Amino acid sequence: MSIEHSSSVDHPIDTVFAWHERPGTFERLTPPWQPVRVMKEAGSLANGETVIGLPGGIRWVARHSGYEPPRRFVDDLVSLPLRWHHVHSFAPEGPTRTLITDAVTTPIPAPFLRSMFVYRHTQVRDDLDAIARLHGIDPTARTVAVTGSSGLVGSALCAFLSTAGHRVIRLVRRAPRSDTERTWDPEDPDPGLFEGVDAVVHLAGASIAGRFSEQHKNAIASSRIEPTRRLADALARSKGPKVLLAASAIGYYGSDRGDDLLDEAAEGGDGFLADVVAKWEAATGRAAEAGVRVVTVRTGIVLSTRGGMLELLRPVFLAGLGGRIGNGRQWLSWIDLDDLTDVYARALVDEHLAGVLNAVAPAPVRSTDFAATLAHVLRRPALLPVPKPVLRVVVGAEAVDEVACASQRVAPRRLEAAGFQYRRPQLEASLRHQLGRFEPQP
Repeated sequence: MSIEHSSSVDHPIDTVFAWHERPGTFERLTPPWQPVRVMKEAGSLANGETVIGLPGGIRWVARHSGYEPPRRFVDDLVSLPLRWHHVHSFAPEGPTRTLITDAVTTPIPAPFLRSMFVYRHTQVRDDLDAIARLHGIDPTARTVAVTGSSGLVGSALCAFLSTAGHRVIRLVRRAPRSDTERTWDPEDPDPGLFEGVDAVVHLAGASIAGRFSEQHKNAIASSRIEPTRRLADALARSKGPKVLLAASAIGYYGSDRGDDLLDEAAEGGDGFLADVVAKWEAATGRAAEAGVRVVTVRTGIVLSTRGGMLELLRPVFLAGLGGRIGNGRQWLSWIDLDDLTDVYARALVDEHLAGVLNAVAPAPVRSTDFAATLAHVLRRPALLPVPKPVLRVVVGAEAVDEVACASQRVAPRRLEAAGFQYRRPQLEASLRHQLGRFEPQP
């Protein structure tokens, strides 16, 4: 046997097994640093197949068997000439505690698999804990429509909501492929789109990364402001969903506010992104006027190796070429991807939350400290700073000031007042989880 990994969670065995059977589980269990994606989830752990896409167009097909709920299920690799026999076992350790064991027979050496199983077991525990907290507020299962469902945040959120027992409908711009999708036209959304829907999560918008050419700036603004306004109008006319969770950004506060600690009551700043974000948020007004509970989620730098800044920095630091950006004094207000999904899920079920939420970790860091921590986690030096003049040549002066060297020291006052519980409030813990660089187990 190549590896066996066990851990305990403070949840009954039936709850733990049921979580593994819901849609979204394999997305939640796939480590973000691995170059793979879930292409198809099994419809049943009894005899279904899960398909994972690997680099080069290779597919990992895991066929399930050995179904003995709530005690075990098995999957075997059937698409490649590689032995992989994986037994998932669950054993009660009392009425409210369960021992989870993954046992894999494979020629792949155990050290190459250890991080994956530490990550998976952490996700199971943390997701079940988060779901329990949400059910303590309101256990009602909802139907949630999501725009931007294929993006970094959307993919993670849809999977989490599904495993929490909600029905997720992805609003897509192409023809739907199943009853879990509906076609959404951003230019003219049909109010009938929201039939049977309890809440809408609006995440769609063009990436801000890149040189701030007039074309790129137009794409940033036009993909956010007018589509959000039209979506809010459609919601107001539909008389259906009672909740709109709308993505926003801490760019609202401007590109450089010095050492000021910015909570939700802070005034907006100056600059292109601050102007776009202010108009983006205001575009939800029609829905709020119609009685929809609108929550605007001002998001900081999202940490995940599946996308965003960390995906870009990881290979640079692994090559030993990393370092601070600019003078290193700018503030980075960040949030772990799993904490961000929890923010959206909390806003979904908590009727006391409305208006603006700063979705950031409670401990912003200086750019130089971020670089040093990332280098420490990856066991690499952080000796090669990237000066502002070099960045200006690469992406242009405006993108440097607005994005690469932006400085916002943001506080999540409203989340803290609501008693929101972070999974990873400290930077090193988040980086270790997202990069698979866990501390040695005792």
